[in-house]
Amino acid sequence: MILSIVLTILIGALVGWLAGMFMKSKHGFWMNCLLGIVGAALGGWCANLLHIGGGLIVQLIISVLGTCLLIFIVRLIMGKKF
Repeated sequence: MILSIVLTILIGALVGWLAGMFMKSKHGFWMNCLLGIVGAALGGWCANLLHIGGGLIVQLIISVLGTCLLIFIVRLIMGKKF
């Protein structure tokens, strides 16, 4: 249970950091974790709707794309400062 939570946070941080690099987003570690976790869920949901799946690499790509989509949506709502 604890290991699963720690792995989710670490993978979320990695995915959030990668998406932040692609989107040139300027926020801290904890926001990266939050965006990475929520973005991965959003990407997984979208991929499930499109019947896209695969191994670990495909899932990481989907997670990064979902996080980029989330950053884009948040920027639309909050403006360019995010």
